Amino acid sequence: MPLRNDDVRFISSPLKIPPFRPQPPVPFFAQTLTKSKNSLSHLIYSLNESTRSTEPFTRKLQSFAEHLYRKSVRTCSTCLSMTGAVDTLVNFPLLCSASLSLNQSSAEFPAQSELSTQLQQKAQQPHSVSRSDEERVLISEVLVRNKDGEELERKDLETEALTALKACRANSALTVREVQEDVHRIIDSGYFCSCMPVAVDTRDGIRLVFQVEPNQEFHGLVCEGANVLPTKFVEDAFRDGYGKVVNIRRLDEVITSINGWYMERGLFGMVSGVEILSGGIIRLQVAEAEVNNISIRFLDRKTGEPTKGKTRPETILRQLTTKKGQVYSMLQGKRDVETVLTMGIMEDVSIIPQPAGDTGKVDLIMNVVERPSGGFSAGGGISSGITSGPLSGLIGSFAYSHRNVFGRNQKLNISLERGQIDSIFRINYTDPWIEGDDKRTSRTIMVQNSRTPGTHVHGNQPDNSSLTIGRVTAGMEFSRPIRPKWSGTVGLIFQHSGARDEKGNPIIKDFYSSPLTASGKTNDEMLIAKFESVYTGSGDQGSSMFVFNMEQGLPVLPEWLFFNRVNARARKGVEIGPARLLLSLSGGHVVGNFSPHEAFAIGGTNSVRGYEEGAVGSGRSYVVGSGEISFPMLGPVEGVIFSDYGTDLGSGPSVPGDPAGARLKPGSGYGYGFGIRVDSPLGPLRLEYAFNDKQAKRFHFGVGYRN
Repeated sequence: MPLRNDDVRFISSPLKIPPFRPQPPVPFFAQTLTKSKNSLSHLIYSLNESTRSTEPFTRKLQSFAEHLYRKSVRTCSTCLSMTGAVDTLVNFPLLCSASLSLNQSSAEFPAQSELSTQLQQKAQQPHSVSRSDEERVLISEVLVRNKDGEELERKDLETEALTALKACRANSALTVREVQEDVHRIIDSGYFCSCMPVAVDTRDGIRLVFQVEPNQEFHGLVCEGANVLPTKFVEDAFRDGYGKVVNIRRLDEVITSINGWYMERGLFGMVSGVEILSGGIIRLQVAEAEVNNISIRFLDRKTGEPTKGKTRPETILRQLTTKKGQVYSMLQGKRDVETVLTMGIMEDVSIIPQPAGDTGKVDLIMNVVERPSGGFSAGGGISSGITSGPLSGLIGSFAYSHRNVFGRNQKLNISLERGQIDSIFRINYTDPWIEGDDKRTSRTIMVQNSRTPGTHVHGNQPDNSSLTIGRVTAGMEFSRPIRPKWSGTVGLIFQHSGARDEKGNPIIKDFYSSPLTASGKTNDEMLIAKFESVYTGSGDQGSSMFVFNMEQGLPVLPEWLFFNRVNARARKGVEIGPARLLLSLSGGHVVGNFSPHEAFAIGGTNSVRGYEEGAVGSGRSYVVGSGEISFPMLGPVEGVIFSDYGTDLGSGPSVPGDPAGARLKPGSGYGYGFGIRVDSPLGPLRLEYAFNDKQAKRFHFGVGYRN
């Protein structure tokens, strides 16, 4: 009847298993060899009493039996070591207990890699070939019996043993070597812990009996040292074998699967020992290398020799997700290396695990090479707000930055950007991770004085005059991760803004007598509470992205503006063979009393292409959608076709002074076209040619990705 294990129940026991204290028994194989020797001696004695006519055959059989006995001494060494355990363990149900102990006895626990190879190495051990090895003896019958010479209780095991035989068949002439090889084959079947060949003289001829001892039936499991290995994984691996005879080959497969579980996750762990105890209990010992200590070693950029670093070690260590006491994971270590590199202050980072003495743990040494902490830089760019003039839109910049202030990875950046009209002076001080905070909260203090063109909302004045918007801004923002791929920012910002003419004089109305401030004064002042939430996919330009931003004007003083502005942007990239489809949508709305120049401007390089900046409209509300398909052309060059649409949703007249209506802006429009992009150190260089719904044509040039 086939064995069933439908009623198997696996129990995770919190009890501590008593230590094993087996009494030193007489080795099993010594007993087996003693019995075999007596049997062979009796056989030899009986043959010596035979008639003289049988002396040649008797001498051959005697030599065969003696060699068979001598070879069996080595053959039996291939079986598993069976040791007894305390009697109370036999009555335990199947246990999966994870203990902290990693201690093992090398004598009782062979290494995992030797479990499957130990039998084969012993079986294939070379031996000298003697004349008696090659002498053949006719065997009339081949039987499989237990170690006492009796029939096996389980016929399926007898069938397994007979099936394993290759040379030993009834009515065949065998050599000692052939018998020995079949002994190895029986052991290699995995169901038996010992096998002893015995030659018996019968009336019908020589009977070859393989006396085998089957492995015990599997009735329980004790798993030690598995702190991170899931109990269910171990239970499922052994479940099918419950109540069946332990098969060493199957046990080897289970051990391989457990080691594979650790390898897939990059964990330093493996099965270090297996033992079959009395009562059919399998004792599985797992070795997991826990992190004992983590240290930082600074290396010189030129020589590679250890040196003194500028960064505080605790600043680096708090970036790591690997902690003391954890089982070391190479995958986790790789992520930690990438995290340290994103700090921006290291050129090279590597982790070297080393054994921590004889504790079974590992010490981690992180080698880091620091970048120069600060310096001056200069560059240039293009402003999309200037559409005319010999140096249309060109901006030069000069900056000083320090990446590692006080050795805490804090950033100081002082920059000046200057163009034909644009100018921005900015001071930023950022602490990427506030000390003592466990949520990775960053803090940024910002002071800025800027002057930007007012053409987005108040451009196209008939007298060709231009105006600029001046802003003095100061504030503080706090940012932190909310969940994977999500981050949030809150801040408090004060802004003082107003309009200036070409001579720098403050003005409160444009050419069309539209107001330039909400307060009616030369300047508007506001205290803004800011909230922003950002979702990013893989971080690539073609990946998914969503940004939600809300600004609330706080009227702490009566003259300060009171308004609420919301703005959202979404982007989704889809791969279509070698090409990529990128869809984007943005929209916003503002209520309350706000400065006219803060209205949403529609049209331009980063909005609806085919129109000048802000030429579609400016309103309290807006929606802009865009779709483009990019495809590789040659090396870093790729082509793109696109289509854009934008509308102010009819909100243009609600802006104070209706600057869009005074300039006859349509309020909605679309554009389409094609272009090329080239990768550069500054980002993608974009050259696009667009048509709008008014049949106008326009080139657009930009640096970097579209906002």
